[in-house]
Amino acid sequence: MSQADLLDQEPVFQLKGSMLAITVMELAHNDLERLDRQLDEKVAQAPNFFQNTPLVMALDKLPEGEPPLDLPALLEICRRHGLRTLAIRAQREEHIAAADALDIPVLPPSGARERPIDPVEPEAKKKLEKPAEPPKPEVQPTKVITTPVRGGQQVYAPGGDLVVLAAVSPGAELLADGNIHVYGPMRGRALAGIKGDTKARIFCRQLAAELVSVAGQYKVADDLRRDPLWGQQVQVSLSGDVLNITRL
Repeated sequence: MSQADLLDQEPVFQLKGSMLAITVMELAHNDLERLDRQLDEKVAQAPNFFQNTPLVMALDKLPEGEPPLDLPALLEICRRHGLRTLAIRAQREEHIAAADALDIPVLPPSGARERPIDPVEPEAKKKLEKPAEPPKPEVQPTKVITTPVRGGQQVYAPGGDLVVLAAVSPGAELLADGNIHVYGPMRGRALAGIKGDTKARIFCRQLAAELVSVAGQYKVADDLRRDPLWGQQVQVSLSGDVLNITRL
């Protein structure tokens, strides 16, 4: 066999699974003017969060009887606000057809069982050996910050927890693949479990944040200020797709 034949048989790609934290926008009403106005308010509260943010647009919760949805206009509103729609979640035929016309992938409705994709033909699959177990994620030691985190600073703890033993100023950003602990006032943004860890939590001595997020689910300052535990010692956890704020 020639070298050219050997090169021709060498694989040029690999299919790999991945767990990414992607924001899901569930549309409750087909009111694009109100959506545009409310997104304006959210962007003003947390501008850095709305910068090329990957998005799944969920249309499966829209009530019956509303006017037909203008999907191109909806996606254009999202794009103007920094939201990049990767896929549509839908079950109605008209929504699926509109997504197909725009060449946008369609995901099954919330709660539906997804069918795994297997690109190997049945006969060829029998000849394959048992695949090796995927490598376990590398766990990094806890990252500890002992000085105040100033506005404009970003601190990231890959593969583990982040502990801040000082205050976090407005405009600062904390990110961790695991939990976030702040032993001082937390006035910036805190995003825990950014690679999809739904068990991650945020702990702080004083909740005064611009934004808190766990595994892509988030609340901004407007929502947080209405919480009775604003300014107090709390923990933030995720239950389903709802962020819970409870007293420590």
